[in-house]
Amino acid sequence: MVFDLHEAMENNTRSVEGVLNKFLSKGEGPERRVTEAMRYASLGGGKRIRPFLVNASARLFGVNEISALRASAAIEMVHCYSLIHDDLPAMDDDEMRRGRATCHVQFDEATAILAGDALLTKAFEIIASKETHEDPSVRSDLVLTLAQASGHEGMVGGQMFDLVAEGHDLNIQDITRLQKLKTGELIVAACQMGALLGKASNQDLQVLGGYALDIGLAYQIADDLLDVEGNAEDVGKKTGKDACAGKATFVSLLGVDGAREKARTLSNQANQKLATFGELAEPLRALAHFIVNRQS
Repeated sequence: MVFDLHEAMENNTRSVEGVLNKFLSKGEGPERRVTEAMRYASLGGGKRIRPFLVNASARLFGVNEISALRASAAIEMVHCYSLIHDDLPAMDDDEMRRGRATCHVQFDEATAILAGDALLTKAFEIIASKETHEDPSVRSDLVLTLAQASGHEGMVGGQMFDLVAEGHDLNIQDITRLQKLKTGELIVAACQMGALLGKASNQDLQVLGGYALDIGLAYQIADDLLDVEGNAEDVGKKTGKDACAGKATFVSLLGVDGAREKARTLSNQANQKLATFGELAEPLRALAHFIVNRQS
């Protein structure tokens, strides 16, 4: 049978959102407002690609569904926290995300900051719990992997690089490093966290890490193309911002056709690295193709 990525992604989204809904109970008292903001930012749509990667990688090693879903919910919380903060006036100053008002517009800046902080800490609470895995060494590895991907040597460092880079001339190596930090490291963490739950070998972790780096860059190139060619209604956020901000991107350096070809090359390269996993890796292969052809 041909693997149906659309159906698999829909099933993944339903499962992950069910777990997110469970973890983000509405609460009582004045603090309920921050929980409402957390829910607004986390349950407001999205492709759930990082959770998909956790779950698809976990299946390669026979990980039970509950463990995989807990880890996938945790990494999605980190991703949603990053989007809240990325949209703030002090950062990218965006008013629309996923086709609706950003968190700070819907609530207020202070509440949005607190909601992001709370999502980040909740993610680590989840993966540190013995309900995620009975082996404390596995839980420790999960915490370390997610922390390194999220912090100053990963996503946060990439965001700082992005802010500093505005108005500066960057070459292709600079852009690649920036996006590896800002986007790629969390995608690598998603693949490796699924494998860590199954106590995968270092060799398998390296293979999945290489695959993830390739699709992370391909994903960013697709984003750059959508910023140039897409419209806000389809993309779910304002387009044309990179050019207005004077940001160097893969598209500005390679041109539209060159950037699109680079993304396809990365996708094919990523899939070649999965040969060792055979048919079990078909969800990951299908996702690599989807990433470079997406319209939102």
